Amino acid sequence: MRKRVSDANLAVSRLKGLDVTPDLLSLNTLFDARHSCRAFRPEPVPRAVIEDILRTAQKVPSWCNAQPWKVTVCSGAEADRVRAALLKAAEGGGHSPDLPFPDGYSAEYQQRRRDCGWALYEAVGVQKGDRAGSARQMMENYRLFGAPHCAILSSPAELGPYGAMDCGGFVAAFTLAARAAGVASIPQAAVASFAPLLHELLEIPDDRIILCAISFGYGDGDHPANSFRTSRAALEHFADWRG
Repeated sequence: MRKRVSDANLAVSRLKGLDVTPDLLSLNTLFDARHSCRAFRPEPVPRAVIEDILRTAQKVPSWCNAQPWKVTVCSGAEADRVRAALLKAAEGGGHSPDLPFPDGYSAEYQQRRRDCGWALYEAVGVQKGDRAGSARQMMENYRLFGAPHCAILSSPAELGPYGAMDCGGFVAAFTLAARAAGVASIPQAAVASFAPLLHELLEIPDDRIILCAISFGYGDGDHPANSFRTSRAALEHFADWRG
């Protein structure tokens, strides 16, 4: 019989009163600890730790076990080369993602997007109406938020949206595995805005779709950009029970 967690631990995890296992409690704690890091310290993550994160992330399920993800990991001077190229491209505009970005956000999706944006701006001191300030913060995406590493994620074009969906699972697993290893991270769709640049710069074949980047490293806990957290919708807002 599996040992059940104590009421004290359940209270800490907000699961008090439920019959949960220690594994679920640990997973919930890990999810609570993970957040999108928007400022990093410069010291690199050891290669062995990065390899452990990747090996853990690749254990997620995929359709027919296709495992469509390919991860181009950039560190040191190579990460700086990507950073410089992205910043230059962003200054010129002309976004061209491989995977079309959303047509728009409406209703609760728009509200959540706004809430996240304003929480970030408030944290870093950007006032409403300060277009220059918001533009500067946006450019941090292309500076990779100062992270010493970035991973560019791609999927075979022939697998279409299902390949991308499988890769989404990999992204989630990567961020959780990183958090468990004491490494901060942030998935970035914005980097995929300049897919042609990344294809050429990193020699990623044209038959692969560039989906996003994950910037990662050791988080700067004192930076104001890391001082806020986003909320999550209540269960009744996304769970539709039948039977």
